[in-house]
Amino acid sequence: MILTLSEAISEFVHNGDSVAMEGFTHLIPFTAGDEIIRQGLRDLTLIRMTPDLIYDRLIGAGCASKLIFSWGGNPGVGSLHRFRDAIQNSWPRPLEIEEHTHAGFANRYLAGASGLPFAILRGYQGSDLLEHTQNVKLIECPFTGERLAAVRAINPDVTIIHAQQADREGNVLLWGITGIQKEAALAAKRVIVTVEEIVDSFEPKMNSTIIPAFVISAICVSPGGSRPSYALDYYERDNDAYIAWNTISKERDTFTEWLQREVLMGQKGPVS
Repeated sequence: MILTLSEAISEFVHNGDSVAMEGFTHLIPFTAGDEIIRQGLRDLTLIRMTPDLIYDRLIGAGCASKLIFSWGGNPGVGSLHRFRDAIQNSWPRPLEIEEHTHAGFANRYLAGASGLPFAILRGYQGSDLLEHTQNVKLIECPFTGERLAAVRAINPDVTIIHAQQADREGNVLLWGITGIQKEAALAAKRVIVTVEEIVDSFEPKMNSTIIPAFVISAICVSPGGSRPSYALDYYERDNDAYIAWNTISKERDTFTEWLQREVLMGQKGPVS
């Protein structure tokens, strides 16, 4: 189903939902995140392996009540100041967190995508993460007696990703750094995909992934939908925007002013 982004968020994302927005360095669905802010959604459980700027915006805008993640920061720059303010000072609201290892989190998506209740891996032992989540348990292998970690499957209410292309049948093609998008989409109850363009047919690409139409709830044409991250073969990463975010987000006043101007009013201007 081809919808506008506003229509798709309104129909498929609801207050209180668990929402995964994946994309690793590349193809991060920033425009969709901004639309969630504009629609004033609240009490979301945000799910993302690497909550960088996209979730710093959503947390600072008051959309999130919980964050499930495996690493958080502004890549190559430093802290996420809105995330830190929520944890340390409950501004603009308290934020519950659940932290995992990268391998553990990826396996949670994989179990969800596979229709299994949990996945098993070697990991977590020796860390204190086990003390802070009910979603990881140590179990004994019935064959070898080895102690392993079992991680509960994760099945988001909604997964949102960005990709380069969709075809007219509703299939989606993404290539380059593909991250965990496929598993996050297959694990979800509903899937929204923003794309750079719709094409008549796909040309084979190296390291490409096709997400089939039958798992996708809505496709939204959104050129530039992953800026300031990048979309391979369409545009490059805006490194200046990541650097500028450190100053923009550091204080509540500068963040609130930026949010009002750039997202709520949509008056795009200089990043700094």
